[in-house]
Amino acid sequence: TFLPFTCMFALLQGVVEPMQIDADPQEDQQNAPDVNYVVENPTLDLEQYASSYCGLMRIERLQFIAEHCPQLRAEALKMALSFVHRTFNVDVYEEIHRKLTEATREVQGAPDAAVEGGAVEPPPLDTAWAESTRKKALLKLEKLDTDLKNYKGNSIKESIRRGHDDLGDHYLDCGDLSNALKCYSRARDYCTSAKHVINMCLNVIKVSVYLQNWSHVLSYVSKAESTPEIAEQRGERDCQSQSVLTKLKCAAGLAELASRKYKQAAKCFLLASFDHCDFAELLSPSNVAVYGGMCALATFDRQELQKNVISSSSFKLFLELEPQVRDIIFKFYESKYASCLKMLDEIKDNLLLDMYLAPHVLTLYTLIRNRALIQYFSPYVSADMTKMSQAFNTTVLALEDELTQLILEGLINARIDSHSKILYARDVDQRSHTFEKSIHMGKEFQRRAKAMILRAAVLRNQIHVKVPLHTGPSSPHLCSSQPSTTAHFQTSLALK
Repeated sequence: TFLPFTCMFALLQGVVEPMQIDADPQEDQQNAPDVNYVVENPTLDLEQYASSYCGLMRIERLQFIAEHCPQLRAEALKMALSFVHRTFNVDVYEEIHRKLTEATREVQGAPDAAVEGGAVEPPPLDTAWAESTRKKALLKLEKLDTDLKNYKGNSIKESIRRGHDDLGDHYLDCGDLSNALKCYSRARDYCTSAKHVINMCLNVIKVSVYLQNWSHVLSYVSKAESTPEIAEQRGERDCQSQSVLTKLKCAAGLAELASRKYKQAAKCFLLASFDHCDFAELLSPSNVAVYGGMCALATFDRQELQKNVISSSSFKLFLELEPQVRDIIFKFYESKYASCLKMLDEIKDNLLLDMYLAPHVLTLYTLIRNRALIQYFSPYVSADMTKMSQAFNTTVLALEDELTQLILEGLINARIDSHSKILYARDVDQRSHTFEKSIHMGKEFQRRAKAMILRAAVLRNQIHVKVPLHTGPSSPHLCSSQPSTTAHFQTSLALK
């Protein structure tokens, strides 16, 4: 009889030296989505969606879809069960099978039992596979642990590093993320090249994303970017370094998105290279298009949107994968707000099935709508709220509430005539404002010019501050290498 898998892991883990992890894996839980919402009308091709990912990310995304979409629940769980069957993750296999059994019973008990896939029984729980897989996992763990001990006895750094990586890979395949993170982190003490450091950072980043430990992700992205292979290269990069940089930017973008720093997240995703975007363990090129496009739409002004998104030759390739997002961005830039907002509503259900974007969909939609309202009114002295409500596909009363909130937040400098339903821009004396700005710029230019003349005079006359050699309370002395320096300097100042 075998002990439970997790217990055996704990016993074997005792032979490995303890190590402090940089941050608590359980922190940063603000990204947890609302578990109560349900998506009724998705237009997602589940098979194509799942094929964009690999490893644990594929299983987690399918489970997330099953949790929030009753229509796709059974199909998503069946696919997840099939994928987890290829790993050593027995606990997740049993959990998914339990959920699939419950989902099948719910469908069969519903009045409309003719739903596609509803009458099909779930596959029986493969207890023989579960027991066999537990044994294989324990045997492999023992072998890898023995190999690592031998490597340490031989004191070969490269072998020790590989041993830690192999252990981390095995723990990850078994679903033990905490131990996987420890093993990957231990490998850093045995890295002998920048390439090894980057590989270690990518492994730690990957597991930290699974744990949603976003501060840890950003920390190791920074470490990887500071390695010579990444930091010292300018201009044209080789294929491998560009691939690494794209992975780092995508991981950083996910972390910034989770931290609700949407503009910084957009900048990270916009720096990804389409030709080198191969990070199926975390996200797909389509995700880069959606995440980057939505965050940019919510935070960029018109100039930034045109320069960094619409005119970006690299990001255009990502947007080709998501034509709806591309069209939304173009409609927004062309001030066709009704069409833009309508298309946003059409893709909302699919966005709510993305485990990383779902917690931010409502916030991003609000930011995009507010930005559209601000841009719509910016060129006008007054605007008819009836026509404005038609442009935004809403009622006058709802629009008035939105505009009131924007005025209170200081985002629109205007006042509302509630009786006539007209929005008036506050009177601003543009002529006086322009004069004040010009005078301020003139004074600032004068101050900088005087500072430059003073610096030039100091350098020309070789005036410097010399620190006295003796210790004790004294002030530095202003010295010069020429006797007439002080007088000459005073004369030059007087001439100004």
